[in-house]
Amino acid sequence: MDMNTIEAVLRTTDPAEWRDGDAWLAGGTVLFSYGSYAFGPEPLRRLLDLGSAGWPAVTVTGDGIELAATCTVAELYALPESPVLANRGPATDWPALDLVRPCCDSFVASFKVWNMSTVGGNLCTSLPAGPMISLCAGLDGTVTILGPGCSSRELPVADFVTGDGQNALAPGELLRSIRLPASALSSRAAFRRLSLSNLGRSGVLLVGTLDGGGQLTLTVTAATQRPVQLRFLPAPDASELREALDEAIPEDLYHDDIHGLPAWRRDMTYRLAEEIRDELAAPEGTLPRAVSGDFWPPRPVSAGNAWMSSGQKGA
Repeated sequence: MDMNTIEAVLRTTDPAEWRDGDAWLAGGTVLFSYGSYAFGPEPLRRLLDLGSAGWPAVTVTGDGIELAATCTVAELYALPESPVLANRGPATDWPALDLVRPCCDSFVASFKVWNMSTVGGNLCTSLPAGPMISLCAGLDGTVTILGPGCSSRELPVADFVTGDGQNALAPGELLRSIRLPASALSSRAAFRRLSLSNLGRSGVLLVGTLDGGGQLTLTVTAATQRPVQLRFLPAPDASELREALDEAIPEDLYHDDIHGLPAWRRDMTYRLAEEIRDELAAPEGTLPRAVSGDFWPPRPVSAGNAWMSSGQKGA
């Protein structure tokens, strides 16, 4: 889309350069889709281009993984088979990396978007169906936010997104990176996603992890206007899980748009949460009931009027 209100493009990563009428530019897939009025009634006047930031897309240490906000979906998708991980040996034997590719696949994106859209941009757009929100919140990610005057602060991804299209960024602040801790990456993980069409936007997307201490963490996204995270120690039974979901997600927090009615999203959240609980309760290496038989390896399967991607390794 033409952005005919733009007067200047400034290459910078310094929040002190920001002023009213500016927007940070990374991949640009949202900016150039929605145009000069993408963020409100006032037109954008300048773009602050992060293209020359030079931030390493992925940094791996024994403490976990840091993703630059400018890391593209294509770069993230390549991570599980990256030599960066292989060269570090058993120290980075992180089974929860199996979540990366199904979450990337949840974009259902074109080649152009795949290679331009960024992890940070998806978080900052803050749509309920943002799959990078699902991945980073589900892996207990923490964002680093830069502000004017060399200030910085950190925030859990689950708290960064505050509503449909809303987040915790103050005017001028810049999302710098997302850190995924080794403790979450070392956990067993399960992934469930539902859409009303085979190539549709996620209507429900849940991530579950089970750490070495027996704590089950369930992260609900897409069905809700913001991420909802529940932690259980020990893991709950079916009735305890349902009661916890009832308490954590009020009726008006379920999202309502063309991709799914709130009642459907609620019912499918209960269903997929129970599948995740059942999968992670089973001994490691065994097939859970939800993905047994002809549906292994996992792949999209018809689920009434929805499509489902099941299993730890996704679709």
